[in-house]
Amino acid sequence: MRLRNQWPVLPIVAGLASGLLTGCGTNSGDSGGTGSKVVMGMSDDVLATDPASGYDPGSWLLFNNVFQSLLSFPDGGTEPEPEAARACAFTDASTKVYRCTLKDGLTFSNGDSLTAQDVKFSFDRMLKINDDAGPAIMFPMLDKVETPDQKTVVFRLKVPDATFPSKIASGAGSIVDHRQYDGGKLREDGKAVGSGPYKLDSYGDDEAVFSVNGTYKGNAEPKNSGVTLRFFHGDQAKLKKALQDDKIDIAYRGLTAKDVADIQNADNSSAVEVVEGSSAEVQHLVFNMKDPVAGKLGVRKAIAYLLDRDALIKDVYQGTATPLYSIIPAGIAGHNTAFFDTYGASPSPAKAAAALRNDGIDGKVKLTLWSTPSRYGPATDQELKAIAQQLNASGLFDADVKSVAFGQYEKDIAAGKYGVYVKGWVPDYPDADNFTAPFFGKGNVLSNNYSNSTITSTLIPRTAAESDRAATDQDFAQLQDIVADQLPVLPVWQAKQYAVTRDNVYGLEYCLDASTVFRFWELSKG
Repeated sequence: MRLRNQWPVLPIVAGLASGLLTGCGTNSGDSGGTGSKVVMGMSDDVLATDPASGYDPGSWLLFNNVFQSLLSFPDGGTEPEPEAARACAFTDASTKVYRCTLKDGLTFSNGDSLTAQDVKFSFDRMLKINDDAGPAIMFPMLDKVETPDQKTVVFRLKVPDATFPSKIASGAGSIVDHRQYDGGKLREDGKAVGSGPYKLDSYGDDEAVFSVNGTYKGNAEPKNSGVTLRFFHGDQAKLKKALQDDKIDIAYRGLTAKDVADIQNADNSSAVEVVEGSSAEVQHLVFNMKDPVAGKLGVRKAIAYLLDRDALIKDVYQGTATPLYSIIPAGIAGHNTAFFDTYGASPSPAKAAAALRNDGIDGKVKLTLWSTPSRYGPATDQELKAIAQQLNASGLFDADVKSVAFGQYEKDIAAGKYGVYVKGWVPDYPDADNFTAPFFGKGNVLSNNYSNSTITSTLIPRTAAESDRAATDQDFAQLQDIVADQLPVLPVWQAKQYAVTRDNVYGLEYCLDASTVFRFWELSKG
């Protein structure tokens, strides 16, 4: 995929059957952070404080800091390690039974004890509520959760899934207090009770305030005494000004490439620092396979031959992303360059015209590209307009762009109203499975009427069952080649992860990695 500036591939989940044991450096919970409080701003909203509902980057940022999971991803790592658990392991060769033993003395921030009952309750509740905006979609394989005793949890799976440890290490594995949450409905009071390194003190329309949880027992060691998260609701200009005016210490998720350049070139640029990290966030064009225009393979192939990713990266994103030539991004094991191999990197109007002719299409193709203004990045509308210009410049298309607020956008996609639309994806866990099963498995999140029996019945189940993740490369390569050939989606870019910070704030390099976990506890302020 990413043919230039490629970072080294990180190790993917390994050693699953042999088990995971607690390592060194565990916080005993005897003391909270002692550093200064940190104020962070972002253009994303936190859409939920209840982990049975939130399935967006802002909400998972909250979950990863307020709640514990049985496992967690260490700084810079993609292999989960014990967090609330003392040890976890598959107990059978088929990877269908996964057993965890809890640490001693775990408590929630309100003083309630955390036992196996709470773990079972959390998963049972999430699956029962099955919220459309929640993470239950990640666990179709989960049959039941058993609790032989107060410290032991046994997950029994319907089908083998070697990626299950990574799934429960994500925000989807958040453990809630069974005394504080209703088993059949979402909590809607804006409060949260967890056992993670931070407590949620308050949550409102414009900010959330967190303090260190002094009773926390886990791997994190907070280097600050609290974090205030301010929401700018997609207003990038306001976020930029807040940083320049020293109203916030960190700007995260929301500054455009131009904003970053302006800040770096300002007279007081020495007071701020741009921190770049690795990212597996991707963006695709999605084609509705039943649309009378986009449903034609010749149209999709023509778009693939005309898309100039390098121009988009240069003109729209100013180098803050990289071209994406596969559905699995660089840095994730199993990645190949299927779309580069099939359609090339440079636009080919001649091949695009041939693709249309071969499908019996004469004259200009009238097409609307549908966008939403901020959910998938602040430059999404500009990007779609640039793509429309690329298509029109070939003389083969008459393309325009329409942008719709995200709520209506999702409803219209579900109703099949759009032929071509944009979707972004921030992974739940760093494994190729998370870039394939949600898009092409049963009940996928794209709503584009695409299915392929080889993918759904063979490749996805077989890769999920393989405990040796390196052994899945051939199957994932076949899956990527099928998608490149049939074109239900067209990969566009892979993000670089940025944050802009005042020069007296430290630790951001530990918050921006492929695990997508933003670790409040690593932040400190001088």
